[in-house]
Amino acid sequence: MAFLLLLVLLMLVYSSTAQQSYVNNKQLACNTNDSTTLGFVCNGASSTCTSYLTFRSTPTYNTPISIAYLLSADASQIAAANNISDVEFLPADTLVIVPVKCSCSQNYYQHNASYILKNQEGTAETETYFTVSNVTYQSLTTCQSMESQNPYDYRHLYPGFRLTVPLRCACPTLNQTSSGFNYLLTYLIRQGDNYNSIAAAFSASGADVQGILDANRLSVNDLIFFFTPILVPLKIQPTKAFNNTLPAPPPPPPSNFPPNHNGGSNSRKWIFIGVGIGAAVLFLLSSVLLYLLCYRRRRQSNKSPPPPPKLRADKSGDPTSAGPPFSDWSVSSQSIRSAIETLTVYKFEDLDKATSSFSESNRINGSSSVYLGSFKGDNAVIKIMKGGDVSREINALRQINHSHIIRLSGFCLHHDITYLIYEYAEKGSLTEWLRPNSSLLQKKLDSNDKHMNIISITERRLDWKQRLQIAYDVADALNYLHNFTNPPYIHKNLKSSNILLDGNLRAKIADFALSRTLEADDQNVMTRHVVGTYGYMAPEYIESGLITPKLDVFALGVVMLELLSGREPIVDDDDVGKDKNKEGSHQMLLLSERIERVLSGESVREKLKEFVDPWLGDEYPLEVAYSLGELARRCVAHNIDARPNVSDVFVALSKLLSSSLDWDPSHDTSLSFSDRES
Repeated sequence: MAFLLLLVLLMLVYSSTAQQSYVNNKQLACNTNDSTTLGFVCNGASSTCTSYLTFRSTPTYNTPISIAYLLSADASQIAAANNISDVEFLPADTLVIVPVKCSCSQNYYQHNASYILKNQEGTAETETYFTVSNVTYQSLTTCQSMESQNPYDYRHLYPGFRLTVPLRCACPTLNQTSSGFNYLLTYLIRQGDNYNSIAAAFSASGADVQGILDANRLSVNDLIFFFTPILVPLKIQPTKAFNNTLPAPPPPPPSNFPPNHNGGSNSRKWIFIGVGIGAAVLFLLSSVLLYLLCYRRRRQSNKSPPPPPKLRADKSGDPTSAGPPFSDWSVSSQSIRSAIETLTVYKFEDLDKATSSFSESNRINGSSSVYLGSFKGDNAVIKIMKGGDVSREINALRQINHSHIIRLSGFCLHHDITYLIYEYAEKGSLTEWLRPNSSLLQKKLDSNDKHMNIISITERRLDWKQRLQIAYDVADALNYLHNFTNPPYIHKNLKSSNILLDGNLRAKIADFALSRTLEADDQNVMTRHVVGTYGYMAPEYIESGLITPKLDVFALGVVMLELLSGREPIVDDDDVGKDKNKEGSHQMLLLSERIERVLSGESVREKLKEFVDPWLGDEYPLEVAYSLGELARRCVAHNIDARPNVSDVFVALSKLLSSSLDWDPSHDTSLSFSDRES
């Protein structure tokens, strides 16, 4: 009995000492699930803590700002930890220490980043969970954890999909804190590393070999593999302390791993090794050039350090920019500047030239003050703001970067008038596509507006898949605003006229003039200044001025109903209109109320068919249309607690979109549900 008690005691001591199980190359087999690949378990003394990641600079992510964008971190904290400026360009393969907030989620510690899928460089193939986790994020996450935390099947990944990327981090255990270890750093093992070299690299922060062994449940005789993450316990906050010389190229990959269902073959699993070999070969050739370039830049910087962007008055009294001129900016630029938040202050003369002196032929929306400008072949939208406070929109959009949110490129101040410059969405607003017979669109057609790519009314229509894609895009943008910005943003003015479509008919949310941030303690914000568009405003906002993220969810539900029906947010009450002799036969009904009648009571199928936009004909899956209607009905529920969070709406729409992408228009459109009674 005493022996058993001693054994249990030893096990408890070991479990409190050991932090996590070393992943041991299991992250390379995406089709094999193992608990160690899903993350570091929440066994620390705290559910949240400051943790540290390591990242090796690449040609794309080579400044603290761009690395912070990729890892959803703070650029100023990265700069401070590495003793550099937040805009300093780093040589390739430089080790960068990245402070992050680490939190327990679903029994695993993680720091969430967000990533939009693209085509693999030089190919028409979409990036996979494997390439994103092991190449782009350098094994800071795993394909298994990404697949478990995203709604997309690995066989249905497409460019433009936004992924949640759970980065591996951890908080110290009680035993570790009692031993003086206050921080944990996730380090990517390089070829040639061993326990001693890793401990030596971070010895200035208190790392030692035994602490590393205990933290990863390893013994000194256990093998560790390059390109796998390992936890390094630290006593003080880490600083730049690692020798960043490029290691020797890695050996050929082992052949004992099963085929990877995300990559298609073992060779794709080792893309990152090929990159490492190529980098090693090119290093000697590029080192001299890189040194000369850095030396020249350093000399220029020492001679005349550039001031931060600020306003100054030129001879004409117009503000100009101390930063790069407008000619350096391009809407179609492939550089990192298109992915991070930057604002430029432009000269009025540049805007005047770009819009042909703000001529009528360049006016976009009829009588509004919005113009199309062309800057060396790149189009942009210039919005004139006379009076009023535009700081809210500028402050919001300069901090926000998302593919489905219209990008603010810069602004100009001239004679007390503000000019805002946005990216150009050439297909116009969603309203114009849902209701092509509108008087505004007809006016544009009659005036031969050359700047809106106007299509004839008979050709201007959205098919079913395009409508689901637009709903998905809008939900993606709202999910980003509510859950991935710090602090969170509420748009407050979502409507179909504020949803713009680019050349591929992908949605972009615009107009942040009414947006506001929501701090952690602002879960119940009240206002007396209720503004918005009737039909899109949630009842609790109209009645009491209550502002919560569910305000945007309600508006999203209305937009989904517009996409489903093609109708205005306020429609004729058909039940009243059928009785021509009934008093008040032209009474109006909110679209959010109309859907309740459609999906309740008898003859649901027939009512739904009548509700769906007649432009679609029979070319839509009625079962999916029903699901979309039900989802929208939940979003526009009068009771705020009955509405889902936007993240839940986003996941539901991703499933509906996936079903629609696989749908063949020749299939039968009959419902799989029977008519129901309330």
